[in-house]
Amino acid sequence: MAAIGRQVGTHQVAEMTGPVVVIDVIRAFSTAAYALAAGARCIYLVSTVAEALAFKAAHPGSVAMGEDHGLRPDGFDLPNSPVQAEAADLRDRVVVQRTSAGTQGVVAARNATRLWCAGLVCASATAAAVDRAGLGEPSYVITGWFTDRPDRPGTDDRLTAAHIEALRRGEEPDAAAVARTVAGTDEAVRTLALGAGHVDPRDIEYATAVDRFDFAMEVTRDGHGLRLDRT
Repeated sequence: MAAIGRQVGTHQVAEMTGPVVVIDVIRAFSTAAYALAAGARCIYLVSTVAEALAFKAAHPGSVAMGEDHGLRPDGFDLPNSPVQAEAADLRDRVVVQRTSAGTQGVVAARNATRLWCAGLVCASATAAAVDRAGLGEPSYVITGWFTDRPDRPGTDDRLTAAHIEALRRGEEPDAAAVARTVAGTDEAVRTLALGAGHVDPRDIEYATAVDRFDFAMEVTRDGHGLRLDRT
């Protein structure tokens, strides 16, 4: 039986090598997947709101997407909403994304040999991509785990990581059960309470649509920064 992947926090990932999968199911990498499915050329992932706005200013026609403490920052075109990403006119547009959890995990994973972003919507494709890479046991970054917030243990991301890892190991986990459980987490409740302009009431439904997409999302670095593409 293959080794079970490690689950680590963003604060632990800096020195991790090998394959790394950064998890943010509610909602960063669910939103990213819907944006790529809607035709976005690629997504650049950054750490701060200021970086996102600077990227947008330097790249005319690009789209700033994401949140700060759950809320859409001034100057951003889209919130961190999979529903709104799907509905937006993103065909062949470059997107820059900043979030409080998901993109922070990517920026921190600077020594990963290969790096993927994932949620439930691309679970099977991610498991297959990591397995094909042949790099051994992956590390899963639980970006929703905030060590200074006991009420934020990242349960939704832990469940998602465990589901992807079970798939990687050739098991047949219950997709419907994990979707229901993730949708019932405290993180889902907090997200739906953010209010109009920051969340769509269907965001959790969209984020828990297991295997909605048949692509994985891999991060590479180019001259503009950390680039996320569908693969």
